[in-house]
Amino acid sequence: MSIRNLDALFDPSSIAVFGASLRPGSVGATVWHNLSQGPYKGPLFAVNPKHHALAGHPVFAKATDLPQTPELALICTPAATVPALIRELAQMGTRAAIVMTAGLDSAQKQAMLEAARPHLLRILGPNCIGLLAPHKGINASFSHIDAQPGELAFVSQSGALVTAMLDWAQGRGIGFSHFVSLGEHADVDFGDMLDYLASDPKTRAILLYAESFEAPRKLMSAARAAARNKPVIVVKAGRSPQGQQAAASHTGALAGSDIVVQAAIDRAGMLRVDTLQELFLAAETLSRFRTNVSERMTVLTNGGGAGVMAADAAATAGVPLAALEEGTRQRLDAVLPANWSHGNPVDIIGDAPVQRYEQALQVLKEAPETGAILFIHAPTAIVPSADIARALVPLARHETHMPPRIMSCWLGDEAVAQARQEFQQAGIATFETPELAVRAFSMLLRYRRNQEELTQAPPALLAGQQPDTAAIRALVQQVLASGRDMLTEPEAKAVLDACRIPVVPTRRVEASPKAAASAAEVTGFPVVLKILSDDISHKSDVGGVALNLQDAEQVRDAAQTMLARVQRERPAARIQGFTVQAMVQRKHAQELIVGSTIDSVFGPVILFGQGGTAVEVMADRAVALPPLNVPLAKALISRTRIARLLAGWRDTPAVDETALHGVLLALSQLLAEIPEIAELDINPLIVNFEGAVALDARIRLSASGPAGAHHFAILPYPAELEERVQWQEKPLLLRPIRPEDEAQHMAFLQKLDPEDIRMRVFYSRRTMEHSELARLVQIDYAREMAFVALTIGPDGQEQTVGVVRAMTDPDNVEAEFGVIVRSDLKGQGLGRLLMQKLIAYLRAQGTQRLVATVLDYNERMLQLARTLGFEEPGNAEKGEGIKSLFLPLN
Repeated sequence: MSIRNLDALFDPSSIAVFGASLRPGSVGATVWHNLSQGPYKGPLFAVNPKHHALAGHPVFAKATDLPQTPELALICTPAATVPALIRELAQMGTRAAIVMTAGLDSAQKQAMLEAARPHLLRILGPNCIGLLAPHKGINASFSHIDAQPGELAFVSQSGALVTAMLDWAQGRGIGFSHFVSLGEHADVDFGDMLDYLASDPKTRAILLYAESFEAPRKLMSAARAAARNKPVIVVKAGRSPQGQQAAASHTGALAGSDIVVQAAIDRAGMLRVDTLQELFLAAETLSRFRTNVSERMTVLTNGGGAGVMAADAAATAGVPLAALEEGTRQRLDAVLPANWSHGNPVDIIGDAPVQRYEQALQVLKEAPETGAILFIHAPTAIVPSADIARALVPLARHETHMPPRIMSCWLGDEAVAQARQEFQQAGIATFETPELAVRAFSMLLRYRRNQEELTQAPPALLAGQQPDTAAIRALVQQVLASGRDMLTEPEAKAVLDACRIPVVPTRRVEASPKAAASAAEVTGFPVVLKILSDDISHKSDVGGVALNLQDAEQVRDAAQTMLARVQRERPAARIQGFTVQAMVQRKHAQELIVGSTIDSVFGPVILFGQGGTAVEVMADRAVALPPLNVPLAKALISRTRIARLLAGWRDTPAVDETALHGVLLALSQLLAEIPEIAELDINPLIVNFEGAVALDARIRLSASGPAGAHHFAILPYPAELEERVQWQEKPLLLRPIRPEDEAQHMAFLQKLDPEDIRMRVFYSRRTMEHSELARLVQIDYAREMAFVALTIGPDGQEQTVGVVRAMTDPDNVEAEFGVIVRSDLKGQGLGRLLMQKLIAYLRAQGTQRLVATVLDYNERMLQLARTLGFEEPGNAEKGEGIKSLFLPLN
């Protein structure tokens, strides 16, 4: 389930409190007090068989005694009573319940859900604090404090944290649109809340405190949809193993590996922060400064010490300071005293009058290289800080249709209070210290990188990759049929070779020093000798690898030594023989690890990092969720320390980036096509300017098929829906829209008549902002679909001639569609082709009905809809001049 009936949680027409009482310190008493003494104006009922009245309010003995069915029920009764109570309320027609009761066992929780599900009654909890909706005057919680109305939504798994945050926020004047404690989230979870809050007009940013995640595809789909509309900022507890263990025992769910959680948050376009204080810092920064696209910063200050603090903070946070160009320095020379800093930070000296501030800021604003400008002021006796603020506001306030560039830091307290207020009222991002300002800017940089990942929609299978899938499947089935799950090294390399990943040729021989020496002579010296055993996965740990053997005698000696040591350290291991391969010696080579595993929450993940035998010690690695494309592969590599070495330095050339990306993309495709891949390690993968080659590989299989595109947390681009048809005696490609269609889609829109656009979207402009256009082509295929019709134009280039689009509600009950074809091609059957494609797709997805809103004089669309079987409901008039249409799909 998703957002169905969630409006009954946050804006109920009536509320009943079960277990309401006046017993001091009880949950029922606190909840009843918060609601009955609050500003909620709807009908409010108390239910408790032990009371007849509570402070003048009548009390009812049971639910069926109530004068009307409550839309929202708050349950504070013993655990054993909850399932039956939920069943009774669901049958009465109650739409939502908040179960604050703790201590429900698994059987009771399951019974509760089974009672609610047939009636679509939504449940928040159990074991939760409740919720607050300040704009509606609702405090449906047992918190000791209320929330002020505001624009931030806060959703937490921790109940204790809810009350602490309310207390902390009230002291700082921070208000909320919604404040929600999920508790054990048996029904309503993070995905549901993200879906609901993404379209809530009173919510400017969404703040999450999470200890564990479940339902990965639902979560990722909801998170990506929300993050396209507004900032979503996450504190995810459990970074350390100890924290993960505490989170698991606290929530009753295993916390996924933190490095995987980080990858999922990044891929969804959200921002992760470390502390609750940073939640609000990030929310303030992204709300006021999100459209800034600068990658570097310039510091303008009246104090050298403050500038040094900012520079140090920038170095720690990885924020580059802009290098001032000669022309900019000359312009600053003309307005600043001779002893100014002549660099970045720009120190205009503590005796600066107002005019010096204005002139320096104007110069930096006009210089293209300065990026974001951090203005830092320490109060002096020369000029009151408020005078400086009033003078700078016109310069610092961001101009319409231009991204903001100025951040400010007024150091001090009372002396700068008015100045700080002047800037805040002007909408200028303001911070208490230079370190906080720099930290906020670094968050902005991370957020923007995550937003770039959000826009990527790669297919599971890439056109340029042609693996021998049949050979891989045959080998996998052969291994599983033999009762094994581990591939031998030669088998693992055969899989990589079939994926078009270069491997070093490897010979397999019996466990004989003589046989190993003979194979080495055929291979050519120097060689590498390795033990071959199904029971030994990490060969180096038992001395099972010998490098750079120069002749047959060295090979025989190494083989004898290896057999003896393996027998001593792993006496039960079954030895199948040796492998012999050429010793690969490449100039300026780096050892990398590339691999995959199955995360318990997010499914298949891809790992990249520094390789070799010290891989665990170095711990230089990053992970990504498949599927990958080149931009996502680049982003994955960039999150490691070794990325700087791969880019080259001094006389060491950069590695072959294309070859490295090819390995990552091949692995992504292997995971999509071969679901039996449970674990895979390529270590080391040798890469330099000449290319990449896998020296060793390890693959573990699972007959349960934990990989495969259907297990990816992010639905890949559905290439299987591409279809070539004939239209007007011309070939036509119908396919899902892709992010790279942006320019082509704009060209299509510009060829539409204004009247056609107005009949489709009820307004007539043919241009749109980049963000609007990006939203049309960067869709989430899990809940939205747009098919484009493509032909080859007179210039030989592909062009869009039509598009049909449907947005499905999160429960897949109803989809609203729109269709439009190029104005000069109307009446030629293209709209019908697109609609038939969409209807067939939605039926296959199990969507129940297709709906649309159409202007009543759009006869062409109305006629097409009727021929396709659309109906007009009894209340067909949705408004003056507007008709509603629907088509049952099941």
